[in-house]
Amino acid sequence: MFRLAHISDVHLGPLPAVSYRDLASKRMVGYVNWQRNRKRFLHEGVIGSIVADLQAAGADHLAVTGDLVNLALDGEIELARLWLETLGSPEDVSVVPGNHDAYVPGAFDKICRAWGAWMTGDGQNAPSDRHGFPYMRVRGQVALIGVSTARATAPFMANGFFRDAQARRLGHMLDDAQARGLFRVVMIHHPPVRNAVAQHKRLFGISRFQRTMNRHGAELILHGHSHLPSLHWIGARGKSVPVVGVAAAGQAAGGRKPAAQYNLIEIDGEPDAWGIRLSRRGLTGAALPPAEIMAMELASAR
Repeated sequence: MFRLAHISDVHLGPLPAVSYRDLASKRMVGYVNWQRNRKRFLHEGVIGSIVADLQAAGADHLAVTGDLVNLALDGEIELARLWLETLGSPEDVSVVPGNHDAYVPGAFDKICRAWGAWMTGDGQNAPSDRHGFPYMRVRGQVALIGVSTARATAPFMANGFFRDAQARRLGHMLDDAQARGLFRVVMIHHPPVRNAVAQHKRLFGISRFQRTMNRHGAELILHGHSHLPSLHWIGARGKSVPVVGVAAAGQAAGGRKPAAQYNLIEIDGEPDAWGIRLSRRGLTGAALPPAEIMAMELASAR
């Protein structure tokens, strides 16, 4: 059995010192949002509690589906690199970027340089830009495939993008993993389903992504971005793929969105007979340690 933990939307804080020059961009909008809203509900104590619980659960691997930072300031990117080191070896932690990680032009290339060890496929060089995605890692019977939808956008927008070139590369990786009899997990930040988030936050390329799944198949898709624990299904009937979201890992109790959670997924079996058990663990009160919130079998649910 392979145990895979999944967290997303960490939004590490507090923000480092911000200069007027830093704010001469879309960051001004994000900074105001942080001061008015996010800093009240996203903080390191919550993240520490979630990480301690998932490490105690003894997961074989950890998937982090984006938004490690807030404004993609240089200090934030370095802080996130140090935080990733506390999670474990890059061999045991896989990351895909979110829209906040690519908040302004140039930020994407910076996170590739800083976090590349956690976003590198087996036998590949660390990505230097968005063309390094998707990547694939094989751990036991599981192929972890990291897709990037992150790109700098205009103020008040948080869209993701999935283009043809990445779709072609993803298809080749999915076919290769299937030929090797592997359980295929696709990690992506933006939910690849319609109406999962508001229009200004949605993924451009949902139809393209779903066509790729219909053509090549997968066993599980993990995403973040919505800050919601969710479950959708995509694909042709009889070959539906579960699409699993998760609450923000740094979300304290008392906000509009659910308090911090993580997913723990147990995978066993063999091709055409995989078993998938999903459990959600997280905060159930302001001062309580994480506990199991729900558990279900996915393989028999569709």
